[in-house]
Amino acid sequence: MSDSGVSHQTSLFRSQIKNKRFNEDSLRILESVLASNDVKLLFQLRSSLKEFIRSESISVIRQIAANSVDQQLSVLEFFIQAFAIIGDIESCLALRYEALVLREHKSQIQQWLQVSHLQWLNFAEQSIENGYYAIAVKACDYALSCLRRNDVTESKTDESFEILQVTDNINRLKNSALALAASHSVQAQAAEYLRKKTTAKTELQPPICKKAPRPASILYRNGIKKHHDRRLNASQKGTAH
Repeated sequence: MSDSGVSHQTSLFRSQIKNKRFNEDSLRILESVLASNDVKLLFQLRSSLKEFIRSESISVIRQIAANSVDQQLSVLEFFIQAFAIIGDIESCLALRYEALVLREHKSQIQQWLQVSHLQWLNFAEQSIENGYYAIAVKACDYALSCLRRNDVTESKTDESFEILQVTDNINRLKNSALALAASHSVQAQAAEYLRKKTTAKTELQPPICKKAPRPASILYRNGIKKHHDRRLNASQKGTAH
């Protein structure tokens, strides 16, 4: 696609979002925009589109807060897919979490929205894989809550052992996420401490004064003068003898 074609498709996608057309056509337009073989142009497109979609998603989600659950979930799913297309993993996971939480809260009235412990577990695993440990911990808590709820409603003896095993797996995953989050926090604090220490040390050190280099013309004249002085001294010594 030519640069003018990319520009046209980019404008078209922005227009679709502004007009609240959150459908497959808009996603296909986004995919066509990012089909460019120009690496530099592709990097710029991803960066600008990421900021645009982030800004629009925040605005739109606020606007539809009073809409039906179906409408909210539909819009969330659109933006989840859009973020996945442009490679914004952080925003993609954040909206997936929002969608799961929305379903969980609304499932008290509409049971078909209920999120299974496996869905929460899968989300937690994906969050850990991508380095988002805090959100993984929350997902594990939701998974455990789902298991406890199901254990009360479906307390069959033959399923108790399986539930215990799954609970252990979720707890291990949660502990792993907590440990990784703590490790990441310690590393970040250590890096910040070293940065501040280096900055403070640099500020305390007096500036190193270096002798300014002498111009070449002065060095040349000094060399000539020394040469004449040596010849004069040698001449005077010869005369004295």
